[in-house]
Amino acid sequence: MLRENFIKTKLEAGKPVIGTWAVIPSTVTIDIMAHAGLDFAIIDAEHGPIGFETAQDMVISCESNGISPIMRVGGVMESDILRALDIGVHGVQIPNVTTASHVGELIQYAKYPPIGNRGFSPFTRAGGYSIESATKLAGIANENTLIAINIEGVEAIDNVDEIFAFDALNIVFVGLFDLSKALGIPGQVNDKRVLDALAVIAEKARKAGKFVGTIATELSQIEMFTDLGLQYIVYLVDVDVMRRGYAQASDELKRVAGR
Repeated sequence: MLRENFIKTKLEAGKPVIGTWAVIPSTVTIDIMAHAGLDFAIIDAEHGPIGFETAQDMVISCESNGISPIMRVGGVMESDILRALDIGVHGVQIPNVTTASHVGELIQYAKYPPIGNRGFSPFTRAGGYSIESATKLAGIANENTLIAINIEGVEAIDNVDEIFAFDALNIVFVGLFDLSKALGIPGQVNDKRVLDALAVIAEKARKAGKFVGTIATELSQIEMFTDLGLQYIVYLVDVDVMRRGYAQASDELKRVAGR
């Protein structure tokens, strides 16, 4: 990726960033997110129906509006990671990483030599579609590309010291919903046990030089998470923001009509 990585620049300057999960396969929703002032959008190819052709259009929409496209693929899968990076995303985010070997494998797929062994072609959007970028692409992409992982379960928590030891790992995202499930209290993301686990993981990640993030499902959580030192805040999911807004209007009509 030869272009500026907008959130990498902000994070390294000590500025927290806010984004959302983009499940809707649409460049229009990306345009709306950008106009709302978000810093990044996570194009969700794990839980959403987004394919790579649509994802590339969404990446173009992100960059044209000055926000960073991150893409979540289904796992540590070489072909999906390669295709995501080749369409020009600013980073990949991998779910349910549980061991150091997962991170090592991810780095091999996401970084060019001498760091990893990513497949090489300059004839991609990330390479500017040009053979002229062939000599510089690897070095610039290795510097520009963010690697993010999701810590979501008990096994991952047990292995965080080994997981966080990789210099090429940039962002640790704590998945509160999956973490609550792993702790036997699914959906109770504000439970003390979940938040205590978040605080422990965040402290260890920061000591290892990583940026830390999680999902905020209420506006009040944004301040709480930044007070914990989290810098990579994901606010809800595009579909839920839309649903909540229309549900408020629907509920208000029912209240007024029923009075």
